Amino acid sequence: MTVLTRTYMDWNATAPLLPAVRDVLVSALEFAGNPSSVHREGRAARAAIETARREVAALAGAESAHVTFTSGATEAANLVLTPDFKMGRSPVRVSQLYISAIEHPAFREGGRFDSGNVTEVPVTSAGILDIAAFEALLSSHDRSAGLPMVACMLVNNETGILQPVAEAARLVHAAGGLMVVDAVQAAGRIPLDINALDADFIVISSHKLGGPKGAGALISRGEVMMPKPLIHGGGQEKGHRSGTENTLSVIGFGTAAAVAARTIEAEAARLAGLRARLEKGMRLNAPDVIIHGEDVMRVANTTFFTLPGLKAETGQIAFDIEGIAVSAGSACSSGKVGESHVLSAMGHDPKLGALRISIGHATDEADIDRTLAAFAKIAGRRKLSGQAA
Repeated sequence: MTVLTRTYMDWNATAPLLPAVRDVLVSALEFAGNPSSVHREGRAARAAIETARREVAALAGAESAHVTFTSGATEAANLVLTPDFKMGRSPVRVSQLYISAIEHPAFREGGRFDSGNVTEVPVTSAGILDIAAFEALLSSHDRSAGLPMVACMLVNNETGILQPVAEAARLVHAAGGLMVVDAVQAAGRIPLDINALDADFIVISSHKLGGPKGAGALISRGEVMMPKPLIHGGGQEKGHRSGTENTLSVIGFGTAAAVAARTIEAEAARLAGLRARLEKGMRLNAPDVIIHGEDVMRVANTTFFTLPGLKAETGQIAFDIEGIAVSAGSACSSGKVGESHVLSAMGHDPKLGALRISIGHATDEADIDRTLAAFAKIAGRRKLSGQAA
């Protein structure tokens, strides 16, 4: 019996655990103490967490004191997306949240803002934040009601397209507001610097870096203004996020961040070469393939494409049968395969459907070639039948 070789091409959904992280996690299982305890065992756990905090901060160009660990990026988003902030002990009110039309569901839901206080900012047909429309919205913001907050992803999770975050931040700060950046798909793939982005807060996730699931971080540029806590209790994480820290996942998160910081430039160049090989092969096998965002800046690991006549769900299943794991968009919606709000925001018919291939540190040329072989079969069946495969 022939065993089908599986090829994992869905790294934007989650990155397989890095070998270095696996080794660290095995040794970290020996930490017996609560990191809030003052005895030797507790101090050892605390020291490991603080090392991880420095490693995560370094990846983001931030100070370690400004890293708040959470259970993941979704919790970090819900922590920072709130109308209630404090500047020192003084309350500060944020009256309106502005989000781009292509945001991840964790941000599209608006966190702790009422739905009436969330405004969507359009994107261009190229999938990039419409700066002119954004500036017009900010200019009409009622400052007497409170400050504006803007949430925008640095890299779109479906298309891989880079967003003009620094330019948006300049505009929101001119309006006296706060800038929150979803850097989940950017961390480890492009250089990340909270100061260069002019962001007040950024959100990153462990498992997108090859770390364990169950850890994320909200990183601030300072501690002058901080959001009202989402989780109350023992006052851990400087009172910003109560609950005993997930020591194991946090340590793995730190190791993944350190590996990413060391390898980011070389890995980006390698992945760009692999993606070029993939997209060239796709064009050869299906000249009518639509590669979304190919004419604008994208991260090197992502290809988001449409094969006319092939439904996204059908295509995903077809690839899976061929032993290739690909995605039909965000993997953070309870396993549902629905219409892409990103395609819709770009002006495409969402029923058109699209598939995402995303690669990472373990991907090699053989993986690309196996994926192309599957792509050729699926595209060929589509052409022979004259309908969806």
